[in-house]
Amino acid sequence: MKDRLNSAPVIGIVGLGNAGGAIAAAFAAFAPVHGYDQNAERRDRAAVNGIITHDDLGGVAMAADVIILSLPHPDISFAVTNQLLAAARQPQLIIETSTVTPQSAIDCAAMSARHNVCFVDAAIAGGVASMASGQMTFFMGGDDAAKAIAKPILEPVAADIYDLGKTGAGMGIKVVNNAVMHALMVVLIEAFSMSKKLEVSSDIFISILNREEGMLRPLLHRVRERMKYGDFDGGMSVTNARKDSCLALETAQQLGVPLFAISASHTPYEIAAANGLGEADYAALSRLWEEWAKIIFKDANKP
Repeated sequence: MKDRLNSAPVIGIVGLGNAGGAIAAAFAAFAPVHGYDQNAERRDRAAVNGIITHDDLGGVAMAADVIILSLPHPDISFAVTNQLLAAARQPQLIIETSTVTPQSAIDCAAMSARHNVCFVDAAIAGGVASMASGQMTFFMGGDDAAKAIAKPILEPVAADIYDLGKTGAGMGIKVVNNAVMHALMVVLIEAFSMSKKLEVSSDIFISILNREEGMLRPLLHRVRERMKYGDFDGGMSVTNARKDSCLALETAQQLGVPLFAISASHTPYEIAAANGLGEADYAALSRLWEEWAKIIFKDANKP
């Protein structure tokens, strides 16, 4: 990293859509921000919000020390990173906030390293409102030197920064987090469909799920207290959980509610029971994934 980042770096944002525009606005509360988007309307809207806009990518590259990417597709991120590295004036640091795959981040970081440019993936959790208000949660991956430079740059607009380790980990966890939210959305729709058929009010059903013994129970007890420690003695058995899952499928059929996510989630219970896990706590389903994915969930430092 060259000496010009010893002082406050100039920030450039590439991609001024809903997310990028909000990120730019958050940084602009502290210092001038340069921005580029191929869409002229987005540039005009950003200019109204105080962003110094440019008509081409090279203009931002010439002005900024640190480039933050907020782009709609991994291929676009790769292409823009390549263009920035080929520019007359290269950035000293590229921060990838676009939602891309871990491999995309790894490829862009490797390409950047060949040009002596630092790179971190810093995926953002939360919506546009938290971005614009400077209360972003970052999932950050990268080598230690790059993260040490990126962290103080991100801190003024961050509610929290999770250092997740190697390059790609930030993007990977963002994708996993989103996958949980999207899959859970389908489960909730299916569950609410059944509750409506049973003529239970939405408020009451929300209250039932919004308990520690409700939706949080699988995370706080099964994952945190059992999978993390490899403790599957006692508790609700796979056999009983399988029985409840069968009852849910039967109830949905009686109510005329189609199930997709809940139906698919039943299959591992059948596999676990067939593989001799019936008497173990149903968190022992995780053993199937340990075998399939060649991983160990139990923390190495846990007794």
